[in-house]
Amino acid sequence: MRFGFHFMDYTLPGEPASIPGVLTESARAAEDIGASWFTVMDHYFQMEQFRTARDPMIEGYLQLGYLAAVTERMRLGAVVTGVTYRHPGLLAKIVTGLDVLSSGRAFLGIGAAWYEREHLALGVPYPPLRERFERLEETVRIALQMWSDDDGPFEGEHYRLAETINVPQSIQRPHPPIVIGGAGEKKTLRLVAQYADACNLIVSGPDEAAHKLDVLRRHCDDLGRDYDAIEKTVMGRAVAFEDPAAFVALAERYAALGIEHIHLGGLGPDVPATIRRFGDEVAPRIRDL
Repeated sequence: MRFGFHFMDYTLPGEPASIPGVLTESARAAEDIGASWFTVMDHYFQMEQFRTARDPMIEGYLQLGYLAAVTERMRLGAVVTGVTYRHPGLLAKIVTGLDVLSSGRAFLGIGAAWYEREHLALGVPYPPLRERFERLEETVRIALQMWSDDDGPFEGEHYRLAETINVPQSIQRPHPPIVIGGAGEKKTLRLVAQYADACNLIVSGPDEAAHKLDVLRRHCDDLGRDYDAIEKTVMGRAVAFEDPAAFVALAERYAALGIEHIHLGGLGPDVPATIRRFGDEVAPRIRDL
């Protein structure tokens, strides 16, 4: 069982001056204990269900570029980029650049976007849900074309690109992994089956995860995709390992379903200490699951 950490709280003592140091210490602690991913949120405003829109938030890909310079081994990505935040051609260039500057450690985490307030506040178009999913699929197709040998035009319903030139190309070939976040059964998991290298499930526990994986398998069967080729990841919260034995038991249940990676957010007020504690008390017990 692999594991990773999601940095999501910038309301820190001494912020904003303290943010770079805490981010660096957290990422290095994660790398020291063997984390496979380190991710950040990609929002304009802090999420209201976590803190408030007026609490600190740093643009996601600025953070990832910074993290590329202070880490060496972990994969880096946003969990997840809203499809509305950047034009697809620019997003593909950004992720490619991150892959180059991190020596091949970037992934594209993407979803349909949901936080209406931040869009309206900053004047970013926020189309209806159906259109956002249409744009999500076109964005993935554009990224895949830009990571291929085809640098010609792209003609979609929502995006038209005259040329899909992308130089330099990514270090990872054929492209950085694509992680599609969410667990919607009709659209999101179908897009995972068709395009993604990994899913990122947000579920209540193993029973719901089992159901979502069954849905994903059916989509793979319908599309002729190898279900086993998709990495299965699940989001969790660090508070879950306040009881290490219970967390290990939970990880065992996930592993039995085929979940390969647990991604932990909600790391508390002292993120580096939480990560180091995980490394001492939990990581050695789940690595071989």
